[in-house]
Amino acid sequence: MNILFIGDVFGRPGRDIVRKGLRPLVNHYAIDFVVANVENAAGGFGITREIGDSLASCGVDVMTSGNHVWDKKEALDYVAAEPRLLRPANYPAGAPGRGAILARTDDGRGVGVVNLMGRVFMNPLDDPFKGALREIELLAGRTRVILVDFHAEATSEKIAMGWHLDGRVTAVVGTHTHVQTADERVLPGGTAYITDVGMTGPHDSIIGTQREPALARFLTGMPSRFEPATGNPRLHGVVVAVDEATGKATSITRLDCTPENLERMDAETTIE
Repeated sequence: MNILFIGDVFGRPGRDIVRKGLRPLVNHYAIDFVVANVENAAGGFGITREIGDSLASCGVDVMTSGNHVWDKKEALDYVAAEPRLLRPANYPAGAPGRGAILARTDDGRGVGVVNLMGRVFMNPLDDPFKGALREIELLAGRTRVILVDFHAEATSEKIAMGWHLDGRVTAVVGTHTHVQTADERVLPGGTAYITDVGMTGPHDSIIGTQREPALARFLTGMPSRFEPATGNPRLHGVVVAVDEATGKATSITRLDCTPENLERMDAETTIE
């Protein structure tokens, strides 16, 4: 089984490159299942029903999120009603929605997805390390294939989660910082790991936003209105190859795709 995880989809540029590039990626890498972090998909802040449904119609099987999941008011109802949209599982009791799901590929194979959020330099939520074990235990009897999106700021906390879950899950992928790291590897216990998958969206930016307002905030300390940038769209992600008999990863491949890359990939697949 091959699982594609798409890093934080940011605004319209991110949505557009997913819409245009997902089919070429699925064909080129023989993808069986697609997960995307969508907490910045609506103008860089939050998710709406219309946008979530459109991404699902493009071929995204499960959508994960993080600290921006509640930025759009309508997300409160959407998260509660849409099982394919996860919020971090370590939100306290009473938060709408769910933090894990047992989903299925088109041919019926089970894939567990768990969404967690870190606590270092982030909102003070429940313990993600204990929460991870709780959610994994609930899924383990139904599937061996489990992917964890750990939405966290601190590199150390993400690496700690990777080692904490090594051998217990198929993959631990980090999100949130919007900067792709080059430390992808399969840990000794068979868990694929990367500290941050990166951002799917405009890369001539400051982590997705227009440069000038973000620079002004750093230079003056005054509030600025952030808007999504548009230049240099790229799709960041990873492809995790899985041994379904054991649930262990056999490889993890990091993706950094421009529209031109995806068009070339599409043309090559069509010719074949």
